[in-house]
Amino acid sequence: MYISSMLALSLASLALGHPSVHSNNLHARDDLPYGAFPTSSSTGSANPSYTPPPPPPKPRKLGHAVVNNNCDFTVYLWSVGTDVKPVQILDSGDSYDETFREDPNTGGIAIKLSTDVDGLYTSAPQMVFAYNLSYFKKRGDNGEKVWYDLSDVFGDPFQGYPVTLAPAEPAISWEDGVPPAGSQVRVIASSTTLVLSLC
Repeated sequence: MYISSMLALSLASLALGHPSVHSNNLHARDDLPYGAFPTSSSTGSANPSYTPPPPPPKPRKLGHAVVNNNCDFTVYLWSVGTDVKPVQILDSGDSYDETFREDPNTGGIAIKLSTDVDGLYTSAPQMVFAYNLSYFKKRGDNGEKVWYDLSDVFGDPFQGYPVTLAPAEPAISWEDGVPPAGSQVRVIASSTTLVLSLC
């Protein structure tokens, strides 16, 4: 009996506290205080508020890939992504410099070096300085990085001459111009400039 009385009392309170619907007509209670529901004048303009555009992205501070030809002979260089940039001729003492760039199709860039004027197209020995810009986020280390490596294909064009790529940890230094066994892949902040020194 106690439970049924409580249930009846609860239902009565519920009916008094809320409007009721009769024959699809809503009958509101007359005892609601003025201002219980906001009006259009109390909520401000009916137009959506202005949201300023986001600030422009900060300019990226990207490093460079630099090649210094310290050899006493000419070196031919191609920067290769989806497209092959025109050959760069590095005479003794010349340098090549490119800002790190991305290629949406290949992902990375390969700077190919040969001592043969048509080395890229004749399968002559080539040194490949490859890099890939990558943005990643992990605990305590957010930002853009450059993954890079140094390798030879079709032979060793600088055999007998020292080759270094710096900065690198561990160091990439080939005393006789021939790559050692094992991976030469490294990673560094994208704002760093990498310098490949030939001879």
